Amino acid sequence: MDWLIDFYNWRIVSQYAGQFATGLGNTLIAAGASLVLSVLAGIPIALAHMSPRGAVWRPVAAYVQFIRSTPLLVQIYLVYYAVPMLVPGAKGWSEMLLGIIAMTLHHAAYMSEIIRVGIESVPRGQIEGAKACGMNYRQRLRYVVLPQAFANTLPPLLGQTAVLIKDTSLLSLITVFELVAAGVQMNSDRIVPNESFLTIAAGYLLIYGCMLLLSRGVSHWLAGPAWNAR
Repeated sequence: MDWLIDFYNWRIVSQYAGQFATGLGNTLIAAGASLVLSVLAGIPIALAHMSPRGAVWRPVAAYVQFIRSTPLLVQIYLVYYAVPMLVPGAKGWSEMLLGIIAMTLHHAAYMSEIIRVGIESVPRGQIEGAKACGMNYRQRLRYVVLPQAFANTLPPLLGQTAVLIKDTSLLSLITVFELVAAGVQMNSDRIVPNESFLTIAAGYLLIYGCMLLLSRGVSHWLAGPAWNAR
């Protein structure tokens, strides 16, 4: 038992349970807000990217290429330093808010590409059938196209969500007190790297496990009762 305590002293970790709980809560806030906003922003971005008008899809394509070709850390720093200078009243915004903005701008580009592929995977006959039923463009998107697109792209969306959750660790570099920052603080105070970083890893595994269960529930809901009854 002594060797286990030497490797991972849970007594020290328990002394920092409050800090880890705060860091875990901030990680969940940053990840949850960024996920919802990036998906909501990804839908119009995907639709704009599919537009036949060059004046619409070219700026969107340039934005997606810029995001995909530059590191997220650079984008976080750009938002952290540039937004307070460019947006009136933004100097009072918190580091958490600026971090969520940066994460949303980054992951919305990736989410839009996943959603665009999902929309293109919907059979043309489904759309034509919706037209024949008298549905307008918004109704077709809401009731026919987007539900099937999300169901078709759930695995890559889940993968991108896992990347998003791990990317929240970079927010500690702009002084957001999230899970990694809590572990780094404990390691700085007590010099216990095993306890610090294994606890961080366990926190991210816990978040991912909860997200996996949630995604399974969403997939069953999107599939509908007829498919689930098989």
